[in-house]
Amino acid sequence: MEHLFSPYEMMDLKLKNRVVMPPMCQYSVTNKDGIATDWHYTHYVSRAIGGAGLIIIEMTDVEPDGRISDYDLGIWSDEHIAPLAKIVEACHAYGAKVGIQIAHAGRKAEDAEVPVAPSAIPFGPESKTPRELTTVEVKEMVEKFRQGVARAVKAGVDVIELHGAHGYLIHQFHSPLSNKRTDEYGQERTLFGTEVIRASKSVMPAGMPLIMRISAREYVEGGYGIQESLAFSKAYKEAGVDIFHISTGGEGAIGVGPIAMNDKPGSHAAYQVPLARAIKQSLDVPVIAVGRLDEPALADAVIGNEDADLVAVGRGMLRNPYWALEAAAQLHKHTDVPRQYQFSFPRKNK
Repeated sequence: MEHLFSPYEMMDLKLKNRVVMPPMCQYSVTNKDGIATDWHYTHYVSRAIGGAGLIIIEMTDVEPDGRISDYDLGIWSDEHIAPLAKIVEACHAYGAKVGIQIAHAGRKAEDAEVPVAPSAIPFGPESKTPRELTTVEVKEMVEKFRQGVARAVKAGVDVIELHGAHGYLIHQFHSPLSNKRTDEYGQERTLFGTEVIRASKSVMPAGMPLIMRISAREYVEGGYGIQESLAFSKAYKEAGVDIFHISTGGEGAIGVGPIAMNDKPGSHAAYQVPLARAIKQSLDVPVIAVGRLDEPALADAVIGNEDADLVAVGRGMLRNPYWALEAAAQLHKHTDVPRQYQFSFPRKNK
C-alpha cells in the first residue's frame, strides 16, 4: 500500500515522497520589480532541507498588473529567470523537485490602476471595477502565459502549475458568475483556459507534467459545484493537464458585493478531500489534495486510502520548515535526513 513517504512518478517527474509545499504568496518582493529576493531563496530552500518532495513556488504573474500586489513575484521578463534558477538549483541539491505557479490575478489585482477581467464586475464593493478585456487582448494574454511558462522552463523547474482557482483570471473565465462575455470566450467559458494550457504545453519539455489548480466548488449563491467542475476539468484534461490540484472558493468577497460568498468553506480537517477524490475517480487523473491536512497521520491516510496521489501541506509548512522530516519520524517512515540533523531523529527511522 502506498503511503506519504512512498515515491511518486508521473512522466519525467520523480518525487522521493508525496509531500507537497503548495504555492503561498510571500508578498516579499522589495523593489516592486517581481524579482525573487533572499527571502524567497531562504524560504524555499529551507523546505527542501526540511524534506518536502515537491515545492511549488508561489503565484508568479505574467504581467506587472497581473499581480495581487506590487510585492508579488513576476515572470514577464528575462530578468526574473536567474533568481528563480538559483532557488531551483539549491532545492535540487537537497533532493526536492520544484514547480512554479504561473498566474494572472485579473480583477483581484489590487495595485493595478485599472485591473482587467473577462467582464467589468468588481470582486467586492471596495474593489476597483475592472476593464473588460477585448477579444484581441484575451489572445494576447494567452501569449503572455506562454512566454511566462517558457521562462520558468529556462529557470529549470520540474513542473508547471497554472492557477485556475481562487477567483484569479482563469477561474474568472470559466465561472458563469464572473464571465458575462458575448464573444467566443463567453460562449465557451473554458476556451481561455484550454488555450493557455495548449500554449503552455507547446513550450514545455514533452516529459514535464502540467498541473492545474482549480476551485472545485464556489461558495457563493448560485456558484458552481462538483458537477460543473468535473465538466471543465474534463475539458482541461483533454487540452493537456496531467495533474489537478484541488482547492475551493475565492470567487467573491465574503457577504458583500455583486458576487458574495454567503456560504463558508469548511473548517474541519480534510474538508476538500472528497472533492479531490471525486475528480481523481471520475476523470482517472492524478490529484493533489490540500486543505487542513497538517496532521501527519491524516495526510498519510489520504494517500493510503487512495483519495489523492499527493498531499499539499500549507500552514503546517509555514509554521515548520521541517514538517516532512517530523512527519516521517512520527509515522516511523524512512526519509533522508540531512547529515547535520541526524542525531536529533530516531535512529531506527524506517
